Amino acid sequence: MGYLPLEPDRDEMAELGDLVLDRVVSFVESLPDRPVSPAATHANPGNARAFLAPPPEQPGHLKPLLDRLDQAAADTTEMGSPGFMAYVGSGGLYTSALGELYTRVINRFGSISFAAPQFTAMEESVLRWIAREVCGLPDGSGGLLTTGGSMATFSAVVAARHHHLGEDIGDGTVYVTPFTHHSVAKAARLAGIRQRNVRVVPATSELRMDIAAARAMIRADRQAGLRPFLLVGSAGTTDTGTVDPLPAMADLAAREGLWFHADAAYGGFFRLTDRGRRLLAGLERADSVTLDPHKTLFLGFGTGALIVRDPATLRAAHNGTADYLRDIEASQTLPDYADMGPELSREVRGIRVWLPLHLHGVAAFREALDEKLDLTGYAYRRLLDIPALEVPWRPDLSVVAFRARARDDSPAAGAEADEETQRLLDRVNGTRRALLSSTVIGGRLAIRIAIVSHRTHRDRVTELLDLIEAEVSS
Repeated sequence: MGYLPLEPDRDEMAELGDLVLDRVVSFVESLPDRPVSPAATHANPGNARAFLAPPPEQPGHLKPLLDRLDQAAADTTEMGSPGFMAYVGSGGLYTSALGELYTRVINRFGSISFAAPQFTAMEESVLRWIAREVCGLPDGSGGLLTTGGSMATFSAVVAARHHHLGEDIGDGTVYVTPFTHHSVAKAARLAGIRQRNVRVVPATSELRMDIAAARAMIRADRQAGLRPFLLVGSAGTTDTGTVDPLPAMADLAAREGLWFHADAAYGGFFRLTDRGRRLLAGLERADSVTLDPHKTLFLGFGTGALIVRDPATLRAAHNGTADYLRDIEASQTLPDYADMGPELSREVRGIRVWLPLHLHGVAAFREALDEKLDLTGYAYRRLLDIPALEVPWRPDLSVVAFRARARDDSPAAGAEADEETQRLLDRVNGTRRALLSSTVIGGRLAIRIAIVSHRTHRDRVTELLDLIEAEVSS
């Protein structure tokens, strides 16, 4: 191609686009057969060191540069594979990626509605749909799309802190469980809340928040001069997919005058299904909800959402202005997302969500999520039938946790079973056909199967379960 100008002509753009499109289509087609985990050679420090080199003075060519990118992709965990069941990751929906390509090329400013009113309306339509149809919040609720659940949670904590504490935040306290996602504690720290004031409420034997313990802790803290202001419930924990008692938590928050935040980053979109709506009852009573379309709407990484009952609380905590914005005309009907979160410069984020929803239709996502619930039930039943394993917790959503069965209740037997659990995990992951992960619950090691990707179907789950059964029987 020779020297490439910063503004390619039509033929040059088409040639470049064809090269990239051919690669990505071939990549998606290859996913079922690609190893889920990288080969041992990926640990070679020279592979990464080569990418640390500065850019050259003279131009390069796209094809060899794409070859290098392909090699880098091959040396990573394949989160788009149907065999990736280690974490609640991202499915990488192709049609969302097309929307993102369009977004980056047109390059519209997404922070102030005056700059792109129709794209703001598009983004707002997605947020209102999530608020009403997914979360069940009333008309007038809203929020903003973020880069992920962590940023959404941070803005929720800031809004709750500002609403309940004002500027006197030193004695503010937050209530979580041992299984609340660690992004909540991080958000609280970034929002200026002392770490000792992030109070960990005990969980029940079912791994849900103990409401009686939470009530006692809140009242004891208030009597000690602290200022309880935020109660956080999990609508699907990362460890086991367990749902906290959301209705009881909403009742507690209302009685005690706390902001009720629901972390539904993983589980929230299961409310599109009948089972999920029943299981996640109470979400509609939250003051704020974190969701991740890049999880259970199967989009690419970098798409989170914060929904709040009263968008004015977000604006009160985040808004600001400057003299150089005096020429901007404020919209009477559309929000300025710069006033609702920490980012002042942001791209239009709605297209990556809006396009797949309108192209595939909501029913396609509902059916995929129902399939994940079915597959999880299937995996749970199969694991229960393996005598060498124990499956202590019935899954709420699409994560199953299991471990090697201990011969008795002694610490020595537990340690021995943990070693066997680790060996089983290593053997399964060593096949590179599936990738699982582990966690520690009640001092014991457990393996997690997280069935989330839109590409994971019964054939791959059956292959995994057959492998587990063969490994524990050998």
